Amino acid sequence: MDRMGSTRRTFMAGAAAVGGTAALGSTGTASAAGGTTVDGTAAAPSVAVLGGGVAGLTAAHELAERGFRVTVYERRALGGKARSMDVPGSAKGGRRPLPAEHGFRFIPGIYHNLPDTMRRIPFPGNANGVWDNLVAPPEMSFARTGREDLRIPLPWPGHKPADLTLDEIRRALTGALDTLKGIPAHETAYFVNRGLVFLTSCDERRDEAWESTPWWEFIRAEQMSYDYQRVLAVGLTRNIVATKAEEASTRTVATLLEAFVFNALGRGADGPLDRILNAPTNEAWIDPWVEHLTTLGVEFRIGWTVREVKYGGGRVTTAVIEDPQGSRQSVTADHYVSAMPVEHARRTWGPELRAADPQLVRCDKLETDWMTGIQFYLTEKAPLLHGHLNCIDSPWSLTAIQQADHWPSRDFPADYGDGVAVDCLSVDISEWDRPGILYGKTAKQCTRTEVAREVWAQLKAAVNDTGATILKDSALHSWFLDPGVDGIGTPNPTNQDELLIHPVGTFHNRPHAATRIPNFFLAGDYVAVDIDLATMEGANASARAAVNALLDKTGSPAARCTVKPLFRAPEIELMKRHDRTRYRLGLRNAFDLG
Repeated sequence: MDRMGSTRRTFMAGAAAVGGTAALGSTGTASAAGGTTVDGTAAAPSVAVLGGGVAGLTAAHELAERGFRVTVYERRALGGKARSMDVPGSAKGGRRPLPAEHGFRFIPGIYHNLPDTMRRIPFPGNANGVWDNLVAPPEMSFARTGREDLRIPLPWPGHKPADLTLDEIRRALTGALDTLKGIPAHETAYFVNRGLVFLTSCDERRDEAWESTPWWEFIRAEQMSYDYQRVLAVGLTRNIVATKAEEASTRTVATLLEAFVFNALGRGADGPLDRILNAPTNEAWIDPWVEHLTTLGVEFRIGWTVREVKYGGGRVTTAVIEDPQGSRQSVTADHYVSAMPVEHARRTWGPELRAADPQLVRCDKLETDWMTGIQFYLTEKAPLLHGHLNCIDSPWSLTAIQQADHWPSRDFPADYGDGVAVDCLSVDISEWDRPGILYGKTAKQCTRTEVAREVWAQLKAAVNDTGATILKDSALHSWFLDPGVDGIGTPNPTNQDELLIHPVGTFHNRPHAATRIPNFFLAGDYVAVDIDLATMEGANASARAAVNALLDKTGSPAARCTVKPLFRAPEIELMKRHDRTRYRLGLRNAFDLG
């Protein structure tokens, strides 16, 4: 345990030093291009991976295993939005700093490509690498403000169900019955029918008709009850699929919900429906990954910011990258993988590069939004639940999880902070443009302190509303808001880590990993892959696709990366083929009642 913490600090310091003292030619050019070795043999082709998040690290992993010389350029910290981070100045008495993060990790069983990578990252004592650091919460809850919460068990073979007191059982049953009563039977039946419509829709209908139809419209939420809207429309989209029900395409939302249903049924799943890491992300995953990549020969340049990808003569010629000292360097390589988030990547594509491939221009139409984490550190454990909490009535669409209970190898007060904090309540804020309950302002209009107070107030409104005081002001030790958020409370708030969202039409603007430029490839959660959502799985799958495209362009004999699609139930395919005929004839799906 101490070794992993030491590895993280030592590696980050060492990588930064390497980045700051990289050997530069007198012309200010850092070269990673191929050539010859000292004995005259041909050097392995070089690849500059631009971005060190999940997509960049995955690309580096796959390329290094296939003998390429890889250098990763990352502007801030390896792991990107997936990383955990230290709360500055929080460590005392030889403990590690309090752990913080951009948002809590959620690795459901519908993922296959990311878990495959995790299995290939060694971790001491784990037969399956860091994949063995995944644990499955046994329950989740929809917290209803002013009503009992809907508490849902998440059974899976081998799971130990959550221990419940008689009072908790009473509350769970009350919440379930209250929700069933709140959603009229005919509305529930209609929602189920819409699920069957999508399930049996052919790909053409999904890609065309349902991609152009907002989920809110598809399920007729506007005409339904408040509970239908909050639970089935908003609760299953903004909080679980991380997009807005009113705007998101039906194709995106329903594809993921379909996958989750099959996952819950144990069909085509890598594991349980809900999985999280058993320690802070860097300790359980990112640091071991970087350590493994280093042993494979991958080099890292931390603090290097990509400014422009230059194009000429039908190829990418250089990448202009600003080093930690603020000097611009022209980095050359045989191949380039752009693995930055779309809002950062597209700023580096100049007119000549864009003209070479129209799909780069279409990326300007992709939209991003804020979804950012805040952590509350508690001096006593709150009796919430053993899993994710979805505050579906909260104006800011909050989701949360208590982390210490899921970190069995960690003694939180002994290992982190000042020894007083005993738990971390990690919260994701999904809605930044709706007024809150405390100040009547949007999250972007609030100061950082006001955001923390507002989130705390909304959490208390969701869980302290039925007689029991779950969250106590007296137990609040401190809080930490993602430092990527800046300028809130001013007219120009910014966020360094936005999330791709999926309004109608997004599917048709997502680029492919292969471009028309023979030595330039795209990786990231905005790239078109089977999982049509901004996820770590999408980032991983897109990086695999980028590596395969590179191998194809170069005629490499190396084995191609496996890119596993979402599960499709074979017994449904016949109905989908029947629907293809109906769609081409201009007819509705056979189950579509309108």
